[in-house]
Amino acid sequence: MDDKIVIFTTMKNEGPYILEWVAFHRALGAGHFVIFTNDCEDGTDAIAARLEELGIASHVPNAVKEGGNPQHQMLRRARRHPKVKEADWLMCLDVDEFWNIRIGNGTFPELVDAVEAKAGQPVDAISFAWKLFGSSGNLTFEDLLVTQRFTLADIDFPYHSGRASGLKTLFRNNGKFTRFGPHRPKGMEEGKEDQVAWSDAGGNLFPAASVGWRAWKSFDHSFGRLHHYSVRALDSFLIKRDRGRTNHVNVDQAESYWRDMNVNKAADVSILPQSERAEPARQELLQDKMLGTLHSTACDWHRDKVAELKARPDWTEFRTWLYENVV
Repeated sequence: MDDKIVIFTTMKNEGPYILEWVAFHRALGAGHFVIFTNDCEDGTDAIAARLEELGIASHVPNAVKEGGNPQHQMLRRARRHPKVKEADWLMCLDVDEFWNIRIGNGTFPELVDAVEAKAGQPVDAISFAWKLFGSSGNLTFEDLLVTQRFTLADIDFPYHSGRASGLKTLFRNNGKFTRFGPHRPKGMEEGKEDQVAWSDAGGNLFPAASVGWRAWKSFDHSFGRLHHYSVRALDSFLIKRDRGRTNHVNVDQAESYWRDMNVNKAADVSILPQSERAEPARQELLQDKMLGTLHSTACDWHRDKVAELKARPDWTEFRTWLYENVV
């Protein structure tokens, strides 16, 4: 692993999923994680703090005012964090997103080498497009690997919805970007955008000034996709809706979100070799007595929270609709 590849993220009540996500991306070459948390009830913040004690992550409390935007606040604060400032490569990534790199052993250094070989020059940014994974018909929350449990996804093209082509970007921390966004870095010097080499996931350069938050026409997925498990099982989605969004905080995650993101069109198990390679590292984390206990406690909290949400009369109609539209 390379300590100079740093992932920064924001989390709230994601305790059951953190260790898989950390172990997976460490196996790909990420060296450090800067985890911002706010208003956690399931021990997500305690897990992040323990990962900090182990030297794997840095935990940053990310308190927000009522109605505030946790993700935007994290993006501003992340720029000042020492680990971020010291990094060679950076990315903003959510805990439900996994880089599926399809070349070599699927590591970030191999990706950079392949992209730069194809582009014929050093690059400043590499974007991967989402591939949405749906519930795969799973109803209940279970303490199982996300990357192995959910295998039904969108097809490669056309994208399922307008939301289905979102990007995430690995970028050099070389001074060409002064601001961070959730999908890509920003703040390029006006008039010098043509000096930024921005590649798709196939080593094809694209004008940096034209990059938005979604994949552009002719975007190449040859070197991989970003697997996005945004809904997980039906019970887990109930918790996601109750928790609220880290961005667009005033928008309810209900029927329209489920329709857009719960995509079960075709099987895709291409990430399984990377998932299996990372499993020993996840087990090692679980063998840490404190992390193991915190993980189990988080899973228990999620089971209890599901039971509470199912007992709410005002959610009966929504739950019925979800069961009718689970796939």
